Amino acid sequence: MAGGGAIYKPLPPDRLYLTDDEWQKRLHGTAVARLSPFAVPEGTADTVDAGARQGRDFAPERADNSVNVFERVVAHIQSLQSARKKVVVALWSEGSRDRMASMLKDHKLLNVQTVNSWRAVNAVPRNEASLAVVGMESGFETDNVAVISEQDILGDRLVRPRKASRKLDNFISEVTSLSAGDIVVHVEHGIGRFVGLQTLEVGGAPHDCLELRYANETKLYLPVENIELLSRYGSDQTNVELDKLGGSGWQARKAKLKNRIQQIAAELIKIAAERHLRETEKISIPRESYDEFCARFPYEETEDQQNAIDAALHDLESGKPMDRLICGDVGFGKTEVAMRATFGVAMEGKQVAVVVPTTLLARQHARNFAERFRGFPVNVAQASRLVTPKEMTATKKGLADGSVDIVVGTHALLGKSIKFKDLGLVVVDEEQHFGVTHKERLKQLRANVHVLTLSATPIPRTLQLALTGVRDLSIIASAPVDRLAVRTFVAPHDPLMIREALLRERYRGGQAFYVVPRIDDLADVKAFLDKHVPEMKVAVAHGQMAPTVIEDIMSAFYDGKYDILLSTTIVESGLDIPNANTLIIHRADMFGLAQLYQLRGRVGRSKLRAYALFTLPAQQKITAQAERRLKVLQSLENLGAGFQLASHDLDIRGAGNLLGEEQSGHIKEVGFELYQSMLEEAILALKSGISEPVADRWSPSITLGMPVMIPDDFVTDLSVRLSLYRRLADLETDDEIENFAAELRDRFGVLPDEVRYLFKIAAIKAYCRRANVEKVDAGPKGMSIVFRDNSFAEPEKLVAFIRRYGDAAKVRPDMKVVFLQEWDTPEDRLEGATDLLRDLANLAESKKAA
Repeated sequence: MAGGGAIYKPLPPDRLYLTDDEWQKRLHGTAVARLSPFAVPEGTADTVDAGARQGRDFAPERADNSVNVFERVVAHIQSLQSARKKVVVALWSEGSRDRMASMLKDHKLLNVQTVNSWRAVNAVPRNEASLAVVGMESGFETDNVAVISEQDILGDRLVRPRKASRKLDNFISEVTSLSAGDIVVHVEHGIGRFVGLQTLEVGGAPHDCLELRYANETKLYLPVENIELLSRYGSDQTNVELDKLGGSGWQARKAKLKNRIQQIAAELIKIAAERHLRETEKISIPRESYDEFCARFPYEETEDQQNAIDAALHDLESGKPMDRLICGDVGFGKTEVAMRATFGVAMEGKQVAVVVPTTLLARQHARNFAERFRGFPVNVAQASRLVTPKEMTATKKGLADGSVDIVVGTHALLGKSIKFKDLGLVVVDEEQHFGVTHKERLKQLRANVHVLTLSATPIPRTLQLALTGVRDLSIIASAPVDRLAVRTFVAPHDPLMIREALLRERYRGGQAFYVVPRIDDLADVKAFLDKHVPEMKVAVAHGQMAPTVIEDIMSAFYDGKYDILLSTTIVESGLDIPNANTLIIHRADMFGLAQLYQLRGRVGRSKLRAYALFTLPAQQKITAQAERRLKVLQSLENLGAGFQLASHDLDIRGAGNLLGEEQSGHIKEVGFELYQSMLEEAILALKSGISEPVADRWSPSITLGMPVMIPDDFVTDLSVRLSLYRRLADLETDDEIENFAAELRDRFGVLPDEVRYLFKIAAIKAYCRRANVEKVDAGPKGMSIVFRDNSFAEPEKLVAFIRRYGDAAKVRPDMKVVFLQEWDTPEDRLEGATDLLRDLANLAESKKAA
């Protein structure tokens, strides 16, 4: 640091730090200036000059379109090396380091080393640049070292700390956890009601079971390790008839539906197969310029986002038409995925159409795309009501002759009058807003063109198609850096509360949206606002205004000339106004769930906490469905809830018939989740060439006379316990079970014996499935097992296996196999049963292995 009265001695040539002794010597007889954050040292303070000065910032080069920043960086590094200085480039993450290395090499800086310590920097020759992961905002230079930071080269970056990501399947299974009172479907016994968890004595030891009630108050207790036989019925639980335990009605209904599902699956497979059979040109991504394009993204990609980008690029390179749905919460970076795919296709010389639902969103996307593609040989145009007829004609001509590479527009792009010379990719943003006819037009395009769909709340049919694997699905579930969840309140209309909410937003320098369901409501609400918040300026906008007028109002609101934007749902789609952080919705009961969710996504797009107030009529009663919608929305406050919301919406609205638009009654028959999994199984079976209806899921019954439970003092929350049971029931390999046990240790601490036994039982259950064993009973004297349908994959090998045990194993007349053993303790029993069943599982699969 430099300052008045400083003692200047340069640093030792081989390092950037002082030892304690050296520091003390240099401070001899001086006082150290204490710097508060953001303070500049006073000219009179005694400080030590480390001989460093501010490094080079490439901001002027970034602002100049005619200059390539990386060429200038390389020239600067070479001039520093000529001055005999060691050069270190400091990057925020390993991903940025790899990208920077590749970009510097592309711009002819061939001698680049990655380093992890200062000692390694010293070992690198002066004519080679070192790349290190060091969190540093700006670089500096000393007499013999120059450090250039990533921020100096690329401008401001936002970096998020990497959290261990929750796997997508865990994310979904925790969403679908049961709560007491839910209607559930047991694959063997049909529709019942889940009452709660009960601990019963089984074989002399406590065992957690789920209590289910059926018609005539009959009860069924299901051991927790068999929880996968249950599925949620869905949200619409009104007028559901419970099945009779042991009755034939359920089996008959299920068999009939299986045949129908078989037909639906065959139809879907046909559509998907036709797409897979079609060939399309492989898009090869130009790595050098691609890295340069990625570097312009001012954030570090979240893990989910990177996975979605990789999946989309892989689809483009595969030579088959892509049909991928990117589902991510509002503002979670779906557009960036689309931009990367667009870059790959446009640089290959093909055209890209980005289709959005509203003119305002078209304008915003067109600006963003033009900004990101500046300096690349790509021409971006806009096609919507907001461009002049002259510009529109020029765009149409450019699309037909190939001079326009990327066009961003509303569904006008899907019209018959627009012809493309060589369309390679269609990006559909906010799919839920497009009608049936637009979707049909997209379907025709889909045949040979890559299609990437972005949606925060995919409409149910889309989601169902993606879930059943007919379309590919990528989920972005992790929030961007610094994002806070929107606080949501549902309350009767109260003028005082509304005034307070609006003024509070104004006092912190922000703006507010006030959204009404109908144009007719605008005049009343405008009068209400003029009366109750006269100090705030209100702009009014709705879809029937002239496009230029809407554009002017929005621009003025964006520029901060108004405090409140009073509008209809025109603001629902994708608008990005970071300064607007309060949303008030008039008559929230008149909006759909996805609409409310999208509207709520208009606020909370900056680092500030945002608030959403959903008002209801003070006197009138609202419908049960509207009440449920608002409850769901209030419960989904966490970031990344778009996927959960779409699942709820799927429950509330029903999935709709997969192939037609009419709503389907099938889900009423067996419940939403079971319908979903039956369809998925049917599709998988048909894909692997099996045409008979798929057999039901089954789960072995295991009694070892030892405790099987997660004690409530280990995991206190019942719904968390249930979701853990549910996840455990789905695990199949030893590795998965081991990883889950490690996760539980991290989350809750040392595993008690009961939980360790539960994990062992889960492993035994997986072996039983592989060996086709449906019942296991073990005690101090040995174990008996029953094979499902009395069949085993390798009967001869089984006979030889039993013979090996001599008198200690026998087959009884009822086809039970009994193994006589001395297992004195429960631990012995557990180990013995595990070893035996592992051997049987390996035996059953030995033919496959051979």
